[in-house]
Amino acid sequence: MELIANLLVQGAQMALVVALAPALMGLVRKVKARMLRRRGASIFQPYRDILRLMRKEVVLAENASWLFRVVPYMVFAATWVAAALVPTFAVGLQFNWTADLIAIVALLGSARFFLALAGMDVGTAFGGIGASREMMIASMAEPAMLLAVFSVSLVAGSTQLSTVAAYMATEDVGLRVSLGLALVALVIVALAENARIPVDNPTTHLELTMVHEAMVLEYSGRHLAMIEIAAALKLLLYISLIGCIFVPWGIAGEAAGVMSYPLALGFYLGKLALGGVALGVFEVSIAKMRVFRVPDFLGAALMLGLLGTLLLFVSRSL
Repeated sequence: MELIANLLVQGAQMALVVALAPALMGLVRKVKARMLRRRGASIFQPYRDILRLMRKEVVLAENASWLFRVVPYMVFAATWVAAALVPTFAVGLQFNWTADLIAIVALLGSARFFLALAGMDVGTAFGGIGASREMMIASMAEPAMLLAVFSVSLVAGSTQLSTVAAYMATEDVGLRVSLGLALVALVIVALAENARIPVDNPTTHLELTMVHEAMVLEYSGRHLAMIEIAAALKLLLYISLIGCIFVPWGIAGEAAGVMSYPLALGFYLGKLALGGVALGVFEVSIAKMRVFRVPDFLGAALMLGLLGTLLLFVSRSL
């Protein structure tokens, strides 16, 4: 019975991230609209958009291969698994032993790789431009992400997220410069990975500025719906990851009972709401940078992650 209960809680977390991801995207859009003194669409509009896309017929190019058809489901599956591995409202769930930071980076990298292949599969100019830019961004975002992971894992003594969250919730952590540098680096990587301003504009369709949207222009119907859900899941993943590592307050521990889960869920929803509002305000407050300046932006994240890792070796008191 205990195994069944643990599986049900784990399944509830997996369903929770899928259910909340479109709402988080809608919240960000609503905040941006209100900041621009517009009414904006409802927070639940992404759900309607996904349902509409699911009902539409899929239109495929004549030279599209089997890879073009399979990639949306592969991207969705890899992103969903990665998002479900991040502890949201509780640690020590049934599958939390697989929630390794390096495994999550590998899952996200695999999804990006196959999406870039799909962008080049049809042979359009937009797809090639988007794929090349995506690989350029990934070549600097992934090392910066790994260095931030190393900084956190050196402090907590593990790359397993449940162990990291449990350690970060204790008083032994204190204020560390290395963790602050890792947080800034992770935020920069999150902006780049989710194609947000200032790296990319998720609402643009201009040739000179598109990165992510250029790779998915040829998709339609349920294929595009899968990619949209995956993009929302990726945004939720990074906000959950930042909340799990750097703001672990309110997460139910391994010894906590089921009765503590509603309160922990409330804390998690509050973190998501704060993250969505902060992202919306930030995107309205800053302009998109030129594509040729993106490597400098991500290079700053890479150097911050490297500096945070080196500080841990130089002095354990920082």
